[in-house]
Amino acid sequence: MDSWVIAMMLGVSIFLGATGLFAFMWAVKNGQFDDEEKFLNAAKYDGEDELNDALKQEQKREEFKKKYKPE
Repeated sequence: MDSWVIAMMLGVSIFLGATGLFAFMWAVKNGQFDDEEKFLNAAKYDGEDELNDALKQEQKREEFKKKYKPE
């Protein structure tokens, strides 16, 4: 191979690697990986019925808090 091909391949790979690193750092900074609850709920509730039941329970808790909120 000619040296210019190697230099071009090296330049392109460094550029792509830097772009990927920048995208990853941007995602971490903006909290894209902070959704811990999603993974916990996925482990707790396997099916759609369990998720619907959990949602109904959460709505009932919110209604109870609003209804019996101390003033």
